[in-house]
Amino acid sequence: MSDLARYFANDRFARHLGIEILEIAPGFARARMAVADHHLNALDLVHGGAIFGLADLVFAVASNAHGQVALGINVSMSYVKAARGGVLVAEAREVSRNAKLATYSMEVKDTDGALVALMMGTVYRKKDPLPGGAAGAGEGVLSS
Repeated sequence: MSDLARYFANDRFARHLGIEILEIAPGFARARMAVADHHLNALDLVHGGAIFGLADLVFAVASNAHGQVALGINVSMSYVKAARGGVLVAEAREVSRNAKLATYSMEVKDTDGALVALMMGTVYRKKDPLPGGAAGAGEGVLSS
């Protein structure tokens, strides 16, 4: 497991949701979440908060994979299809980046590869390296 994957393994909320990081590269991340009973709402559909949590984690990983602290300052999410179970996979891709701000696009897909949700997010890029030696860990594609 890479230093960056270890760093994000400490995300207790993502761990609670059962999210597994699959790939990390600067400006990119992919993760999966096997839907369990605790992910479902009263209509037996995947709760929007669980879908948001999955998209938010890949957003955080991709934006921090350059090795410097990046903090979300704005997100917008559109749910385009109900998710009923199985496995959800989310990918984040960097759209633009400068010294202070970066924008990312996230997609969440279901087991069949159908689009479930789209998220756009912007981070503020601090000058601080990631704590715990994870700085610079985003060189190349890493798998956890």
